[in-house]
Amino acid sequence: MIDIKFLRENPEVVKENIKKKFQDHKLILVDEVIELDKKNREAKLNGDNLRAERKKLSNQIGSLMKQGEKDKAEETKQKVNKINEMLEKNEELEAKLVEEIKQRMMKIPNIMHESVPIGEDDSKNVEIKKYGEPIVPDYEIPYHGEIMERLGGLDLDSARRVAGQGFYYLVGDVARLHSAVLTYARDFMINKGFTYCIPPYMIRSDIVTGVMSFEEMDAMMYKIEGEDLYLIGTSEHSMIGKFKDQILRKEDMPYTMTSYSPCFRKEKGAHGIEERGVYRIHQFEKQEMIVVCEPDQSWEWYDKMWSYTVEFFTSMNVPVHTLECCSGDLADLKAKSCDVEAWSPRQKKYFEVGSCSNLTDAQARRLGIRIKGENGNYFAHTLNNTVVAPPRMLIAILENNYQEDGSVVIPEALRPYMGGLERLNPKK
Repeated sequence: MIDIKFLRENPEVVKENIKKKFQDHKLILVDEVIELDKKNREAKLNGDNLRAERKKLSNQIGSLMKQGEKDKAEETKQKVNKINEMLEKNEELEAKLVEEIKQRMMKIPNIMHESVPIGEDDSKNVEIKKYGEPIVPDYEIPYHGEIMERLGGLDLDSARRVAGQGFYYLVGDVARLHSAVLTYARDFMINKGFTYCIPPYMIRSDIVTGVMSFEEMDAMMYKIEGEDLYLIGTSEHSMIGKFKDQILRKEDMPYTMTSYSPCFRKEKGAHGIEERGVYRIHQFEKQEMIVVCEPDQSWEWYDKMWSYTVEFFTSMNVPVHTLECCSGDLADLKAKSCDVEAWSPRQKKYFEVGSCSNLTDAQARRLGIRIKGENGNYFAHTLNNTVVAPPRMLIAILENNYQEDGSVVIPEALRPYMGGLERLNPKK
């Protein structure tokens, strides 16, 4: 959510930002907010005037009583009662206007960073840089589900019977590899100076609307029936929510945390062979990183965070590249976002395995996350980034380390977490 003072003083800048995101249907919101804000400020002024008049009359009542002018005192009391009635109606109007302004402000996208490329959708995202050599071997690499099944590590049929489409059983060494990746990711981030955390896996609606747009909420979140609780789609949600309504000390900044959690997503519209298996699923596990920092430090942290993901993947022999997300592919709360994509030698292209975002003060405004300053409190900046999200990560590891005989070489970085195992062999 952007600053209403900024919108009031720069309505054309806000409108231009909306146009660059190809959301012209939201342009009317700017004019509506300006009109409602004007009425709200008039209502506040009217309330201040009524309270001043009430105070003045209340002071007169005591004097009139002392002077024995009870009739005039009673008449003045009636005026005070009338003002109280007017104040009650005015406060109801203020509350209504504040809520109407808030509902519109939460739909207006955050101001994008000037470097964000303009484009309608993810097809216009711009490659930044490649890391590692993308290799296509001279032998065929099977579909990732087949590799896992041949290793005795995937059971989709049982999962469909138990939970339906979009779920899975990981078994044996493949399940162990999955856990090894997460444990390595945890230690990797701790070694970067991040504090490890396991957060709540369910959050209330005020946290959901604080960390994401209404559109994202509808597309992603599972609601717990009969309760004000949602299953998290990523631990970033509860990690940022941890700081809701907090006034943070400057000397404690920045907060750098890495978190493990299961994640639950609706994943509407998934289709095609590559979307099946364990690529696009309703339940997965994830290691995340978040930063809550001073506004003037957030872009430095943004570059650090995506570079950690690149370093993590390349340490496991997985080539990656980074993509600058274009305006149309940028979620409303994000000022800038960078996707990390892993190389798929089977598909001969890259696929998304992580995303790093700077939300500047958009989440902090919604959640009331402030820093105590010498000249008053101000909003913090928040950032989030995927360290790794297996089992999708397993696709990248299995394909890039697949051998002609059907075995898979375990990257050296993961071997200590696999009991020293160096290779996964297909089951007969």
